[in-house]
Amino acid sequence: MIPILACSFLQKPTRLTKIGYNRGMQNAVAPHILRYYRRVHCSLESLNPAAKPWALVAPRSAPPRGNVIVFPGSFNPPTMAHLAMLKQARKFAKHQGRSAHWQIYAALSKHTVDKETVARMTLVDRVVLLERVLKKQVKHAGILLLNRGLYVEQALGIRAAFPEVKQLYFLLGFDKIVQILDPRYYTDREAALHALLCQAHLLVAPRGTDGEAELRALLAQPENRPFAHAIHHLPLSTAYRDISSTQARTKQTDLQGLPDEVADFLKYTQPYLTPGQKRDKDENDLYTQRTEKLQQLLQVSALL
Repeated sequence: MIPILACSFLQKPTRLTKIGYNRGMQNAVAPHILRYYRRVHCSLESLNPAAKPWALVAPRSAPPRGNVIVFPGSFNPPTMAHLAMLKQARKFAKHQGRSAHWQIYAALSKHTVDKETVARMTLVDRVVLLERVLKKQVKHAGILLLNRGLYVEQALGIRAAFPEVKQLYFLLGFDKIVQILDPRYYTDREAALHALLCQAHLLVAPRGTDGEAELRALLAQPENRPFAHAIHHLPLSTAYRDISSTQARTKQTDLQGLPDEVADFLKYTQPYLTPGQKRDKDENDLYTQRTEKLQQLLQVSALL
């Protein structure tokens, strides 16, 4: 089920397919946007979480080769913290030497699509919205689509799909490295961590009050020392360390910490406002209506 983009995304198209989104108001989707939605939808449909680990580039993204930094996440929704981390990853890449070829990607996994029933914004919508944001704010950053949720499987999928990739780094927040190193998640921790870190190194950005000093302390623990060589600190301004997608979903009237494109989308489509949260019980569920209408348009466009 696929929702339309916010009306602020339209760039004065000459021919529109109109979709109502509120009483007395209309929104429209340009044919080129509808075509892009369909391309993203088809790409996601081709990914099978039950198949071997695999990866695709989203439409409009270049295939990865050389040295690659990948930022896996749900991006539900994309925030200024996400963008800041991607920009810092680019700085890290530049410091590795001008002779090397580096590419930066955000990545979304189809394996975690079941969360959509709780958080509402669909995976295809997140891909389209993220592409729009990156195009304006993190130029030349691409998007990867993955069929697995575990880092080690994502690494295997990226390397299988794109054999020209040399060095591979995963970008993540401090909370994720704590989970990765937590023995409670493993039956054989040593083997699992070696399997991951022989495929990819990890770039860890600060989160909340946990920064470089806390990462050093974590890696200095005896059980973590064998893996410290593959885990690197990535600086991040304190202005972004407390911004989270969860805040955007729960505090729907506070759009600070979101790119303008995302704030517009939330304002016009209300993806996180469920019927039970509406002041007027008779008020339309805009997001569901738009999702259903666009799904119909996509089915029609597939027949043309």
